[in-house]
Parts: sequence; C-alpha cells; structure tokens
Amino acid sequence: MPDEYETYARSDSVEGLLQRGRGLGAVRALQDPQRGSAVFVYDGIRRDGRWDQTDEHSLYLARLVQDLELSPRRSWTTWRGTRSRAACEVRAYVRRGEHWVGVLESVSAAWPLEWWEDLGDVARARVGAGAELPWLSEPWTRLGIEVQSRPFVPRPSLAGLSTAELLALLADARTEDATKIEALRALNGREPAAEGLIPLVPLLGTSDGCRPLTLLRQAVERLGALAVPAAHGWARDDRPWLAQMSADVLADHAGPEVLPGLVNELAEQWTARAWCGPDRTARRLARFVA
Repeated sequence: MPDEYETYARSDSVEGLLQRGRGLGAVRALQDPQRGSAVFVYDGIRRDGRWDQTDEHSLYLARLVQDLELSPRRSWTTWRGTRSRAACEVRAYVRRGEHWVGVLESVSAAWPLEWWEDLGDVARARVGAGAELPWLSEPWTRLGIEVQSRPFVPRPSLAGLSTAELLALLADARTEDATKIEALRALNGREPAAEGLIPLVPLLGTSDGCRPLTLLRQAVERLGALAVPAAHGWARDDRPWLAQMSADVLADHAGPEVLPGLVNELAEQWTARAWCGPDRTARRLARFVA
C-alpha cells in the first residue's frame, strides 16, 4: 500500500476485515453480541481509507449500520444509497450538518430527483452564508448554484524528446517531480536505457524521501537482470524504498537456492492472509516451474 494511505489493521481481525469490505467482517460483526465492532464501522465511515475510486464501501457500511442497529446520525456517509426510511435523517443533515455539501452530491446521484430537488432553497442559503463552493457540476447547476472551476494543469508531453534528453531531465535536480514522472512514462514506452537510467535510480525518490517516484519501479523492472549489479549497492542504502527495490530486484533474479525461503514466505503470507504479498512471491516461485 502506498505510504500516503493509512495502514489497514491485520487482515484476520474484525477491524481489518471491515476496512477491506470483506463479507467475513460483516458476519463476525453481526456475531458480536456486545456490538463492540460498532467502533470499527464508525471509524470506517469517518475516515476514507480507499486506495482508489474503485474501492467503494459505502453500501457495505450502510448495511452494517442498519443490521447492527447503529445510529445513522454518527455519519452522513453511511446513507449513500439509503432506502426511503432514512431520507428524513439525510434531508435534516443537509439543512444542519457540517458536511452537507458531500451529502447532497451523494444523494443526488443515488436518489430520485423528487427526493432532493426541493432542498435547493436550503442549499442556496447555506452557500450564501459562507459555505465552501462545491467542485462538481451536479446537483449544483440544476439548483442554480455557481461551482468552483477546478484548475487544469496540462500534463507535459515529452514524447518528442530523445532518450538522452529524457535522462537529462531525470538527472536535473531542478526538474519537478511531475515532469520526472512524465519522463519515466516516456522511457517506459521505449527500449530500456539501462546504462543511463541505473545511475539515476537513487536520485528518483519523492521530495520527502519516503518512496520512489511513480513509474520508477516499472522502469527498473523493465531493466531485468541488468539492474542486479546496482541492486547490490542499493541494498546498503538508508532509504527504505531503495533498499526494498534492491530486495525485489535480487529476488526476481535469484537462483534455485532461494526456493525454500520463497516457499516459507508464501506459506506465512497465506497463513496471515496478507493478500497484497502472495502474488509477487508466487510469480517468483513460478519461474522455477518447468
């Protein structure tokens, strides 16, 4: 998981299962007679821990609130996609709640028009009273409310640059991270430039030094065994992301001597249900299958 996201709890705990939106988490939460899992449901509602927009837990959480007989007043998010019996609660929140903008955007996408269109006067009054203007066009344009224009920053097109010019951009400390990422994107569409790229890898971390730039890992993987000699040096680096990249490169190109360790690693990941790890370990094992 990228560092900018909060870490999930253990995958075999109720909290971790609920964070991942797994059915087993809902079953175990419902089997808890003391409803101690309620705190984890509310926490999942309050904090958006999704990895991306395809990771959608709102209906999952709404059903848990309903089945556990929890109070929907604790958070508006639970009632995206709600049934009509909760409509009064949500409409009251639009009138008085702190995060009413997101509520109205959500219900306008999920509810029939006649359930929310009459809230236009409320919305116009609240925006006029100093609320932050929304970004989305709907439902605001329908209600006659001006929305903010999201600034558009065009992505630089580097496809016309030569490989040498792209490498020069990556080597220049004055180049912004966004431009470096685009340079890596362009390089990843060409034959690997091992000789020029390998010396730059330690320089291509984010400005906070916590992780590699986006697309760097893909660029290094495309180098294959050519990155192995340099990876031995990266292993001694103090930066965890570079040391991890070294470990990955060396593991991807190790000999049969690593088989017992890979088998043990896969077994441990399976036991711990660490679903984000076994795929890579399994691929490494698959290299030795005839």
